[in-house]
Amino acid sequence: MLLDIAILAVGFFILIKGADIFVDGSASLARVFRVPGLIIGLTIVALGTSAPELAVSTSAALQGSNEIALSNVLGSNMFNLLMVLGICSLFFPLPTSRGILSRDFPVSIGVTALVFVLAGLYKLFGTDLLSYDMTTDVSVLGRVGGIILLVLFVCYILFLISDAKKHPEPESEEEKKSLPKCFFLIVLGLLMVIGGGQAVVYSAKSIAASLGMTETLIGLTVVAVGTSLPELVTSIVAAKKHETGLAVGNVVGSNIFNLMFILGVSTTIRPVAVNFASFCDIIVVMAVSLITYIFLATGKKINRGEGIVMVLIYCAQVVFAIVR
Repeated sequence: MLLDIAILAVGFFILIKGADIFVDGSASLARVFRVPGLIIGLTIVALGTSAPELAVSTSAALQGSNEIALSNVLGSNMFNLLMVLGICSLFFPLPTSRGILSRDFPVSIGVTALVFVLAGLYKLFGTDLLSYDMTTDVSVLGRVGGIILLVLFVCYILFLISDAKKHPEPESEEEKKSLPKCFFLIVLGLLMVIGGGQAVVYSAKSIAASLGMTETLIGLTVVAVGTSLPELVTSIVAAKKHETGLAVGNVVGSNIFNLMFILGVSTTIRPVAVNFASFCDIIVVMAVSLITYIFLATGKKINRGEGIVMVLIYCAQVVFAIVR
């Protein structure tokens, strides 16, 4: 047990440090190509801070721990919306942009609903539409569903790239890293993230078994929170520097990346069983997304009071997940 906890801690450290190195290299590369700050948050920074979720969910899928793969994505998205944005708004009000409200946040909500529909199709039609696995007590999100999510993700990224080309940023006065150094940092960060992800999945499964916890619960709480720490740190630093577009864009972009790319890759590797608890979690993520969107849309920002409400909602959700 103590060894597993030590491995979990070391794995999380490697994940976070690797993601930090990856973001540094990716952000430097973006400055070379004069990519706008919001686009950086939605793409490169979101990809970098979501790298731990990618490593954990992919490793879990390869090892057959499908519940961790799905619950890690859902738990991370809940944490991103409620805790990352909520905690940031306790210190600095988080204004939003028209692009987030009219394009990116609706995409995040819509993709969450799509995941629910794709998994629900199996139950509605009782057919092997999305997976080779036929069961009676759970639904399945399988390879066809994963491919659909990946295709949508590519279309979304291509649209953002096209938009970035139409609105290039002015030349940055910051010192730029060389292209070889940028690529070195990106590769090093990814290798650290992959290794850390393997350690986290291994130790999380052992801890879950020893405590009698389900893989769904351990993925929804411990693993999800640990892999979302890069988003929390990045958004807090961005908010402190008044880079609010980067802070909010990081969260929304990470959620989209988690749903489309990470879940898409995981389910393409190995179909994921979606039990009743996971269906409930998908509904909760949709509800939380709508609440956050309303907070952003009404005052064009998240203030301190709304941030407190968001943090309390997350605490209540964790308690409910443990009790159930």
